[in-house]
This record gives sequence, C-alpha cells and structure tokens, in this order.
Amino acid sequence: MTETEENGYRISTDKALLQMDRILALLAKSYWAQNRPAEIIRQSIENSLCFGLYRGNVQLGFARVITDYATTYYICDVVVDEACRGQGLGKKLVEAIVGDEALKPLFGILATRDAHGLYEQYGFVKGGDRFMSRSPLT
Repeated sequence: MTETEENGYRISTDKALLQMDRILALLAKSYWAQNRPAEIIRQSIENSLCFGLYRGNVQLGFARVITDYATTYYICDVVVDEACRGQGLGKKLVEAIVGDEALKPLFGILATRDAHGLYEQYGFVKGGDRFMSRSPLT
C-alpha cells in the first residue's frame, strides 16, 4: 500500500478508504465515463490499483491504474472534484502514480483528449492525438 500526505491532502492506494458514491459522482461528470454503469465502475476498481485523494475524510480525487506489475501499466480515470481543480491535485495524483515503487520500472501508457500538458511534466510523450507513453525508470 502506498500513502503520502502533504498540505492537508492524503493520497492512498488503500481500497478500504475509497468512497464509491464520490467516485461515481466524479466519473459521471467526465467525458470518458459519464455513461459507464456503476456496476462496471465497481468491477474496474476491484481489478485495478487505485489511488484516492482525500482532504480529511472526504475523497476529492481518484485515479485508476491497470497493470501486470511486470512490464506495463495503463493510467485511466484520473479525476479531481471540480471545486478543487486548479490547485495542483491532479499533479499530485500523477506524481503518486509515477513515483509508486511497483510502477517505476514499468512502461506507462495512457489516453487523454485534453491533458497532454499535465502528463508531459512527468515524462509521458505523445504518440498520436490521444495516446501517450513513458519509458521505465531504470
């Protein structure tokens, strides 16, 4: 389990802390998951490495990573509460993912329509309009 705390915000991979109602509400406002059924979201969380972002007992952000823990990871569902955007919280989630000891030696990929600049700050490079990748740290 990974856990970091900074400036009153905590990021944790402890699934027991995840607040499904908050995650469903956050993803319902996203362009990529707005029509995804709740049961599919629950199943995807069950089968993924998840990063929750919290202030106190309230979940303000979420990110999901699909990985084989051997060669590759795929970042998806990175989302921060609209009221908290512009405070660097998305950056904190991405930092936690790329800094995770289990993920550092793996090849990273993701798809985004509008956040290329965020991911480029963490070593991801464009591979077309939406896809980005990051070489493993050795």
